[in-house]
Amino acid sequence: MSENLDSDRLEAEEVLSEAQLKEVESDVTLPLDEQAKQILGANDRGDYTIPAENLYPHQWLWDSCFVAIGLRHIDVDRAQTELLSLVKGQWSNGMIPNMIFNPAPEYRRDRDFWRSWVSPYSPDGIATSGITQPPMLAEAVWQVGQKLNLPERRSWYKLMLPHIVAYHQWLYRERDPHGEGLVLLLHPWETGLDNSPPWTTVLHEHSMPTWIRFVRWAHLDTIIGFFRRDRHYIPPEQRISTLETLSFFDAQRRLRRKAYDSLRILDHGLFSIEDLTYNCILIRANTRLQEMAKTIRFELPDELTERMEKAEQALMQLYDPYSRTFWSRDFITHRLLKQSSIAALMPLYAGVISKEHAAHLVRQLENDHTFGSAFPVPSVPLDSPLFNPDLYWQGPTWVNTNWLIIDGLRRAGYKDHADALAATTLDMVRHSGFSEYFDPVTGEPLGARNFSWTAALVLDLLKQK
Repeated sequence: MSENLDSDRLEAEEVLSEAQLKEVESDVTLPLDEQAKQILGANDRGDYTIPAENLYPHQWLWDSCFVAIGLRHIDVDRAQTELLSLVKGQWSNGMIPNMIFNPAPEYRRDRDFWRSWVSPYSPDGIATSGITQPPMLAEAVWQVGQKLNLPERRSWYKLMLPHIVAYHQWLYRERDPHGEGLVLLLHPWETGLDNSPPWTTVLHEHSMPTWIRFVRWAHLDTIIGFFRRDRHYIPPEQRISTLETLSFFDAQRRLRRKAYDSLRILDHGLFSIEDLTYNCILIRANTRLQEMAKTIRFELPDELTERMEKAEQALMQLYDPYSRTFWSRDFITHRLLKQSSIAALMPLYAGVISKEHAAHLVRQLENDHTFGSAFPVPSVPLDSPLFNPDLYWQGPTWVNTNWLIIDGLRRAGYKDHADALAATTLDMVRHSGFSEYFDPVTGEPLGARNFSWTAALVLDLLKQK
């Protein structure tokens, strides 16, 4: 098995320069934790960590949260700095954006594309995106706090809780306008799982703008693809298609035209989906928020507490008894979006489902035809017609979603399953390197190399072990 993995890895790394390949080869002689520390050090930009060199030059919300969870084991002060740098970009209405841009002159086009300054709520002097990402902040703050003594932990929570409360209040105020308990997303990039099947299916159900239809008709997408930054570093078959990317860009421009105002966008929004993964992460974040508030005797606003309680109950609105599966849902029509993806397993992480439902999800993890691949957990089950082992969030295994599932398994009482998945995840990285994502069948490394959250979460899994 290891010989096959090494062969696959060398083939995949042909796109790297000779110097980069030598660096990767020399790193594998070190213990796994030392390799992880090297990668985090190389990607450190002072007060935040980039996901990977070249392709990802900015700060991303849930990336930094996962990075802090790993960094806390080697430098708790630096882990705190990582999260403090995130809340510097928080908007005055409470939103925490999914990206905070590098201020260097060469990234002016990125900043101009988003133009966060069109919103009166955007921060002064800091360019950000105008959308959010999975709300991992409460989890990360809690995890970092566990590395501090009690007085330091209380001070840390007192510093961070106002930011988390404001963020969760914004989510329930602007993204749950009917008070149903589930928050909606307005763009696939907010999910963190950009081209996950529920979202790409909705994308293709909408009529593409005239200019994108022309690009498709004239076969200009091939030419445009040559100018994509990600194609300079990663093979095209591992990334979202150019037509889908253009559609995502067009959807972003619609948000920008309405100054990223959620209520205005909902009037004629292209997307409005109650995403299952996002809501499961938010439910868990609510629990962490309550735990931290109790530690420092912080009284949460009554309205927020009511919304959080309703969220736990509302999760069952996404459950279909006939398929025995949780799904994302269209906000407008309340139609369940029955396209299989790893989201179906995320109620384990939420931690509020029944033992019966948890047992059913564990059986899906064990099933060789769904999520029980050789290198689990695939982002789309193996038996789905949309499964593609190489294509971003339509098949590959990701260490961060594995981490979420491992955490959920432990809390649901499936310690042996959690240990097995953690061990397999570490073996996959040990054989194939700290890649962005991996082929769930062969373990082949895919996407960007030396990826920060892979390194950080490997550190955390090693400590758990």
